[in-house]
Amino acid sequence: MKQHRSRQEPRRMGNSAMVITMLLSLCVLTFIKARYCTTPYPNKPAPLLEVEIDDDYDGSRYKISGPIGEEDFDPSRPTCYNTSKRSERCAAVGDIRVDGNHSKIYISPLDREWRTKPYARRHDQVAMDDVREFALLPFGASNATTVPPLCTRNHSVPAFLFSSGGFAGNLYHDYTDVLVPLFTSTHHFGGEVQFLLADIKDWWLDKFTPLFRHLSNYDVIDVHNDQEVHCFPRIVIGSTFHRAMGIDATRSPGGETVADFKRLLRRAFHLKRDVASREKPRLLIISRKSSRRFLNERAMAHAAALAQFDVRIAEPDNHTDMPNFARLVNSADVMMGVHGAGLTNMVFLPSRAVLVQVVPFGGLEWLSRVTFKDPAKDMDVTYMEYNVSLDESSLKNLYPKDHFYLQHPYDVHKKGWDAIKTVYLDKQSVTLNLSKFADALEHARSLLP
Repeated sequence: MKQHRSRQEPRRMGNSAMVITMLLSLCVLTFIKARYCTTPYPNKPAPLLEVEIDDDYDGSRYKISGPIGEEDFDPSRPTCYNTSKRSERCAAVGDIRVDGNHSKIYISPLDREWRTKPYARRHDQVAMDDVREFALLPFGASNATTVPPLCTRNHSVPAFLFSSGGFAGNLYHDYTDVLVPLFTSTHHFGGEVQFLLADIKDWWLDKFTPLFRHLSNYDVIDVHNDQEVHCFPRIVIGSTFHRAMGIDATRSPGGETVADFKRLLRRAFHLKRDVASREKPRLLIISRKSSRRFLNERAMAHAAALAQFDVRIAEPDNHTDMPNFARLVNSADVMMGVHGAGLTNMVFLPSRAVLVQVVPFGGLEWLSRVTFKDPAKDMDVTYMEYNVSLDESSLKNLYPKDHFYLQHPYDVHKKGWDAIKTVYLDKQSVTLNLSKFADALEHARSLLP
C-alpha cells in the first residue's frame, strides 16, 4: 500500500528555509554595517577601552568605559558627566556668563539647569562639604525664564573653573585632587585658558602661582570675591581624575604623562638637577611635628653622616616657601620620611633618586602602595619601604602587648578609615633601629645611579 506523505512535512521544510534565509540576510547586513556605516564619533574613532581608576584609600577598582583621550567639547554628551568615580566635568560652548560672587553660571544654549562642585573627590562627602556648588542656568530659549546679568568683562579664551576647597592645603591632596588633574585637563590649551579658582585661600594660591603661570597666560581669577560678570565663548568646569598623583596618557587630551608634569614643575620652580648620583649622596629626612615623628631623629642624622651621607632635615608646612623647598628636595639623592603628606615632595626629586617611605606599624602596606609606591614609578623615582616593627613603634608604650590593636591590626581595618587613622596614624611615632636604618641606607645607596 502506498503511504501518504504527511501534509505537515512541506510546511516544516518551508519554515526551515525561511529561517535560514533570515539568518543569511542578518549576516550580510551586519557585514555591510561594520564595513560602510559611520561611527557616532567624527573622523578617526577613539578606541573604546576599559580604564581602571585607582582610589586613594582602598584597594577597590572602579571601571569606566568610554572613548579614550576625548576631552574637547562634544555636543552629543550631556553638559555634565562623570569622568571617573572621583571626578565630574561640565562643558559648554555659546554665550557664557559667570557670576562667581553668587556661584551662578548662565549658559545659552543649555538644555536644563545643572549643579556641580568642581573638585576631584566626589566619592568623599567630608571633602565635598567644603566645596562650593555652582548652578548652571539656561537662558535665551523660548521656554527659559532666567534673565542673565550683563557682561562686565569679556574674554576671548575658554574658562576653566576648579576649586581649592575640600582637602586642599594638605600637600598630598593638593597634587592628587587638584594639581595633577588640573594639568591633565588644561595643558593642551597651551596657556590660552583663563583659570577661575573657587574656595580660594590666598596663601594656597601664592604657593602654586609659579605652576599656574606655566599653565595659563592669564592671572588666576578669584571667582567668589570678584565683582565682575565674566563672559566667555566656552567653559570647562572640573578637572578629570585618572589615579592618585598619576596620569593615564591614553585618556589625557594631549597624551600628557607624569613625566610631562615633572618637566613643568622643573621649569616653574627652576630646578637644576636632572639625575641623582651615588657620589657624595645627600639624604633629606622629612621631619614631622606631631604624629608619626622620628623620636630619634638626631641619632638617625648622626648614623647617616657616619655612612658618608650629606644629611639635611626639613619640616615643610603650609607656609613653607615652595620654590626654595622644591630646590632643596631637588638637591637630594635619597628622601626619607614616615608616611604622610610631606613625601609628596618627591615630585621635585631628580630622576632615579630614591624615596624611602617609613611605613608605621599596623598593616599599612596597602596605604603606602596607593599613596606613594605606585606614583613613584611614573615619576622615575626608585621606591623603598622601611617597615616599622612593634619594637620601633610608640604604640608598644600605649597598649599592653596582647592588646587587640597590636595583635589584630587587619581586624581594626575592617572598622573603617577613621579607626585606622585614629589608632595607627594619629597616635603613633617611631624610634628607628639604627642598625636596621644603616642597612636601609646602604641599600638605598646601591640603588642610586
